[in-house]
Amino acid sequence: TPHSVCSESCGPGFRKSPQEGKAACCFDCTPCPENEIANGTDREKCLQCSDHQYANTQRTQCLLRADSFLGFGDPLGMALVVLGLCFCKITAIILGIFWKHHDTAIVKANNRALSYILLISLIFCFLCSLLFLGRPNTVTCILQQITFVIVFTVAVSTVLAKTVTVILAFKATSPGRGMRWLLVSGAPNFIIPICTLIQLTLCGFWLGTSPPFVDTDAHSEPGHIIILCNKGSLTAFYCVLGYLGSLALASFTMAFLARNLPDTFNEAKFLTFSMLVFCSVWLTFLPVYHSAKGKVMVAVEVFSIFASSAGLLGCIFVPKCYTILLMPKRNSLHGFSDKRHNIRNKHS
Repeated sequence: TPHSVCSESCGPGFRKSPQEGKAACCFDCTPCPENEIANGTDREKCLQCSDHQYANTQRTQCLLRADSFLGFGDPLGMALVVLGLCFCKITAIILGIFWKHHDTAIVKANNRALSYILLISLIFCFLCSLLFLGRPNTVTCILQQITFVIVFTVAVSTVLAKTVTVILAFKATSPGRGMRWLLVSGAPNFIIPICTLIQLTLCGFWLGTSPPFVDTDAHSEPGHIIILCNKGSLTAFYCVLGYLGSLALASFTMAFLARNLPDTFNEAKFLTFSMLVFCSVWLTFLPVYHSAKGKVMVAVEVFSIFASSAGLLGCIFVPKCYTILLMPKRNSLHGFSDKRHNIRNKHS
């Protein structure tokens, strides 16, 4: 039986769109929207693919999405693992140097106990980055966030304690000052457990209200389902980050104010620069992190951990290792006496 049409048939991947003001046999062929398909001819509607599927480029069939996460077997993941282990080894070597030369003047002058605590916490800072790699699960999602904020709180509060020690050391040698008992009693060392206890309380509130959990993102990368860790309560997450940031800012401010104190034991210049690097890294991290997706987002977070930890390690300990290994004459009481004499002449 003959029939009349004014439009060609719509093939797979297209749907019929009626032409306004014309007969029903007249229509346009419109491509299916993103993630919708038409697997036959002259379809009236396109079919939506499920969340675990995506439409091929021809919009003719739904394909299964592949899981996407930054694994240890990825080239980028392997590079981050190697980099993290190298930083751990370097930190352990520096710790060994300080332990071997623990009776020398420069190690004693900069508080051996705090230096050991800071170096050990930096090793854990580098190691905690490994928790961000591999397929996320509930345990790793919780551990990567809690471990990260705790070990960094210990590291930053140790820098704060070293800064307070520098200030007290200067005031204790000034006439008429009653600060010597604070320095001798080791009062600055209590900064570390107090600051860490406050952070643990905030973390407990975070875990008690809305802890991190495994989540998926099926829209950011076509053809992939991104497996990621959802932070849970964003309020709690930004509270622990804000507290860590306030400790870093306090350490930077105190070190900056004490940087020019004319004292032999003053390492405030190194502490100031280390906290400047630390704060700069994380201020840069936040906007980049929120604009990244998938594997790149995880890589940015891990790289920020490396950069901030390496900043503390390089700025505080590398100059001391240089003096210990290459300038042993300055690493003695006689060398310190000469240095103090020169400083006094400079300021007189």
